[in-house]
Amino acid sequence: MLTLSVHGIGLLAPGLPGWRESLPILQGTSAYTFQELPVGRCTLLPANERRRTTRVIDLALRVGQEAITQAGTDPREVSTVFASSEGDGEIIDKLCIALTLPHRPVSPTLFHNSVHNAPAGYWSIATASRLPSISLSAYDDTFSAGLLTAATLVLAEQATVLLVAYDAPLPFPLSEKRCLLDPFATALLLSSQPTAPLWARLQLRLATPGEEDSLDQMELERLRLGNPAARSLPLLRALAEGVAATVVLPYSVNHTLTIEIAP
Repeated sequence: MLTLSVHGIGLLAPGLPGWRESLPILQGTSAYTFQELPVGRCTLLPANERRRTTRVIDLALRVGQEAITQAGTDPREVSTVFASSEGDGEIIDKLCIALTLPHRPVSPTLFHNSVHNAPAGYWSIATASRLPSISLSAYDDTFSAGLLTAATLVLAEQATVLLVAYDAPLPFPLSEKRCLLDPFATALLLSSQPTAPLWARLQLRLATPGEEDSLDQMELERLRLGNPAARSLPLLRALAEGVAATVVLPYSVNHTLTIEIAP
């Protein structure tokens, strides 16, 4: 059993423009309405670096910034786990096109943004953090894998860890092989200490395969099923409701991830 404290939460998706703004929707007191992602940029980066980021990188950084700001934590004292099923599909698409052209004109900026840990690199530049960072992918179970990795780092190193999970639709023709419906990103600032600010205490354990939690609101359920990072939505709903709950998330063909939540 792994026990964690949640000190800050970030959220960004169509119709979910931030954690606090999304609370009525997650609590079920307001209906979910699809809206395009709000315009904005992560303000942690210097202007020159900000111009080099992609939409996917910015999506990850913005939710990380929201969670850190909400908790009032110095980002230089936070280790990170960045979890994404697909990485930056737009960059991969542009690189593949460039490789079909005469002389293969690959931009250096595109090349260094193509690696899976590019968001982690921009985060370390933005925050001047020199603490450990892990970037991972686990297909549709990426959020659960990221949460377990962050929990292990918290408890093994007695560290404060920022988990950032994010994914965005792939452009055609990549989308024919892997269809993600909408962009989605969330972040959880985690530690082992029950100190303020505190959203909840979590207890994590692996269980035998069973039925994973779903959402009653049809459009939110569509969002959950259409993006691996959005598999976090049942957990985010429980955190928003602020009551004791048990959430079951998918994790591999042999296990599910059971999360006991104490508000």
